Amino acid sequence: MNEEDAIHAQEDSRARFSDLPLSPPILQAVQNAGYETPSPIQAQAIPPLLEGSDLLGVAQTGTGKTAAFSLPLLSRIDESVKGPQILCLAPTRELALQVAEAIEGYAENLPKLRVVAVYGGTGYGEQIREFKRGAQVVVGTPGRIMDHIEKGYLKLDNLQAL
Repeated sequence: MNEEDAIHAQEDSRARFSDLPLSPPILQAVQNAGYETPSPIQAQAIPPLLEGSDLLGVAQTGTGKTAAFSLPLLSRIDESVKGPQILCLAPTRELALQVAEAIEGYAENLPKLRVVAVYGGTGYGEQIREFKRGAQVVVGTPGRIMDHIEKGYLKLDNLQAL
């Protein structure tokens, strides 16, 4: 078997999203987005994250890393618990906004879930209001996250994943 045949065989043998034990609301959002087959990073990351294992994933830009970590974490989140359960650090304001928007899309069928992006260069008011409303997913830059923790606005008592 040559290299090209091996690549096609690997692609054909990959599981479909519907084969993964994602929660029904998350699986529905994935299907609504038109995704059928997970990328390699998604196929490798989703199962251990669904089990609650620690994971360090590395992949190139555009390979689906955000979905690789957020789909299984959203599948495990408890919407009835208020306060951050997932904390995602992003190096820039733009990436924090992009990741938060993607997570909101994947969580479209979780009506009680709140996602907030926090970053510097803007006022604290709306970010603090989202914490008070019980945002379960916080995506932000390290500096602003630390500011909120140090000032007592961001409490991590219910945190499940970083």
